[in-house]
Amino acid sequence: MTLSEAIVAFLKQLRDVRLASPHTVDAYRRDLKSFIAHAGEMPLAGVQRTHVQDWLVAQHAAGRAPASLARRLSALRSMFDAAVRAGWCEANPTDGMSPPKKARRLPRTLSAEQTALLMGPTDADSELRDAALLAVMYGCGLRVSEAVGLDVSDLDMQSAELRVLGKGGKERIAPMAEGVLRLLGTYLETRLANPDMQVRALFLNRRGGRLTTRSVQRMLKQRALATGADSSVTPHRLRHSFATHLLAGGVDLRAIQELLGHASLSTTERYTHLDIDKLTGIYDAAHPRARKH
Repeated sequence: MTLSEAIVAFLKQLRDVRLASPHTVDAYRRDLKSFIAHAGEMPLAGVQRTHVQDWLVAQHAAGRAPASLARRLSALRSMFDAAVRAGWCEANPTDGMSPPKKARRLPRTLSAEQTALLMGPTDADSELRDAALLAVMYGCGLRVSEAVGLDVSDLDMQSAELRVLGKGGKERIAPMAEGVLRLLGTYLETRLANPDMQVRALFLNRRGGRLTTRSVQRMLKQRALATGADSSVTPHRLRHSFATHLLAGGVDLRAIQELLGHASLSTTERYTHLDIDKLTGIYDAAHPRARKH
C-alpha cells in the first residue's frame, strides 16, 4: 500500500467508522497532505522516522507554530496507528516522538464592564435574536458551534435547562439563568409566531435558515461598534469570559469544567492562572511590601 492509498483509506475510516465531523476529517486531510507533499510518494512501509523529523523541521522553518506542529504530528501518528492495526504496515515511525512544547497562552477575556456594554440594546433589525443569542452564549458558556447548532427542542423553559451537543458528539445539560430565560422567551414569541420560520433551528438568519458561525462573528463585531464595547471581541472570548467571571465569583473549578463541557480538568485550569495574575496585579499595586524602594 502506498502512502497516498493509506491516507485515503484512513480518512474514509475516520469519516464512516469513527463518525468524525467533516471539519475534523478536513483538518486531518490537510495535515497528512502536508506530509506527503514534503516526503513524496512511497510505500507506506518505507516511511522512516527521519522522514517525519525532516518534515517537522521544515514546517518549523516555515514558521509553523508549536501547536500546529503538534497537531500535524498527532494526525500522522493516528494514521499509522490505524495502519498498524489494519495490517497495512508493521510499525509506526512516529512512536516515541514528542511534539514541540507549546507556549502557554492564557485565554483573553472581556471585563464585566465590557460584557455589560456588549449586552446593551442596539437598533439592529435582529436585536431580539441577537440579544437572546448573546445571553445564551455568555450565560451558558457555549462554543459558537454549539449555539448555532441548538434546536428549539433543546430548550426546556420550565426546568430552565438547555441540552447542548458539544465536541465529539458529547451531550451536556446547561442551566439557564433568569436573564437568559427572559431574553429567550421574548425572542421565541416572534420566532415561533412566524409560520414561515417553523424549522428546527433555534437561531435563524434573515432567510429563515440556521445561523452560521461566521454570521455570529460578524454580528459580534458590528454590535461591539454599535455599543462601544471592545471591538476585538470573538465568540470564544465570550466563553472565556463566562468561565473567568464564574471563577472570580467563587464557583468550583469542577463545576466550571462541567458547564464548559471540557473532557479534562487541565483544560479548565487555565482560568486559575488568569485569576492569579489578576490577584498578583492587585497585590503589587496595593501592598506596601510589593513596591521597590
